[in-house]
Amino acid sequence: MVAAAPDFFADALRREIIRSEQQRMRALAIFLAVLLSLTFAVANFFPDYTSRMFERDVPGWLPLVGITPFLLYELGSLTILRYRAARDLDFPKVGRFGNALIETSLPAAVIVTLSHYMDPLLVFSFWPPLLYFIFILLSTLRLDFWLSVWTGGVAALQQMVLVLWLVPIEPWGNIPQETLLFHFSRTLVLFGSGLVAGFVATSLRTQFEKSVRAVAARDRVTNLFGQHVSPAVVDRLLATRTDPPSEIRTVCVLFLDIRGFTAMTRKRSAEETVALLNAFFAEMIDVVDCNNGIINKFLGDGFLALFGAPLDDPSAARHALAAARAIIDTVERWNDTHPAWALKVGIGIHLGEAVTGTVGSPQRKEYTVIGDTVNLAARLEQLTKDVGARLLVSQSVHEATAGDGTGDGAIDLGPVTIRGYEEKVRVWRMA
Repeated sequence: MVAAAPDFFADALRREIIRSEQQRMRALAIFLAVLLSLTFAVANFFPDYTSRMFERDVPGWLPLVGITPFLLYELGSLTILRYRAARDLDFPKVGRFGNALIETSLPAAVIVTLSHYMDPLLVFSFWPPLLYFIFILLSTLRLDFWLSVWTGGVAALQQMVLVLWLVPIEPWGNIPQETLLFHFSRTLVLFGSGLVAGFVATSLRTQFEKSVRAVAARDRVTNLFGQHVSPAVVDRLLATRTDPPSEIRTVCVLFLDIRGFTAMTRKRSAEETVALLNAFFAEMIDVVDCNNGIINKFLGDGFLALFGAPLDDPSAARHALAAARAIIDTVERWNDTHPAWALKVGIGIHLGEAVTGTVGSPQRKEYTVIGDTVNLAARLEQLTKDVGARLLVSQSVHEATAGDGTGDGAIDLGPVTIRGYEEKVRVWRMA
């Protein structure tokens, strides 16, 4: 099928990015709240532990000062994002990069703060530098390669700058923790993590785009041909990746009508009438599907089925006739199991050339067939009332099926006057 308009995908992707960004912010806010609770509890309720861990006494309010601003910032950003999402407004690209910079600065703030109460070398061996990986991991939810790389780059740069500022570095010293290579290798790991996160984000974004395109393509088939198209036909139509062309092609058209259905509806409620039609048509759809056809239109108490369109079928006439015979058998079984809803049907089939294509507006299109082939099939269905037959076919259908046994038992009614046609048409009645 032809891809939907780029604006559709751009809009769908933008909405998904906003939704994913909200998930990321919620997850980060929850993480910060848990981190604040844990550090506040340790600082205030385990003084013996903190006195052994730190060189100076850690004030109980320190976690509130260090983490609360970031938590409030995250909650505020989430509120603003929700406000914009509710009004279908985008999150500006520059804003996303700025937001990533501010968020990723939390570990740096914690490292600088703790360096006043602990040997800086121990701080870089403690848990604060590991916080960078949380931000890099969550950056995948931004669904943007460069934002993840930016997050990893910010984390790597901040850690290296803090090391050069706080730690007495000896480029070729004997203590590993004080050498440049030791900390630079950690910086490379952070930046590499950003690259990996970027590839993961790209993969997630690609999978989302594929899903949107698949759903859009399947919806397009449904819009053109209706929900009653068999899954096998849908898959074949999707494989073509193009709209059915407007063309003149040979098709076999089958019209079916339920006899006397209007009179039956006078004795039943609207709910009962619709339930009857739904149950009956469900069986008809299965029969048509099994014979390589599609029901192109439901016409109240009848339908139009196509064989040989939109997909080529050299045996369209044979399949249409087989479907008609199967429909009659199905109706007989239906009447045996639904005596209160016994039905009679009339079927007309004609094989010939017709104009096929999609018609409608950009908002709603439908695949249709137009031409004398369709009209004659409809006239044959109406003629079944006059001649007391359940199934009538045209000469072209009889010729196409006479040699393979499908058309066995045909009775020649001869040239018959058909309303709307100047010349008589040769019609066959199928036993």
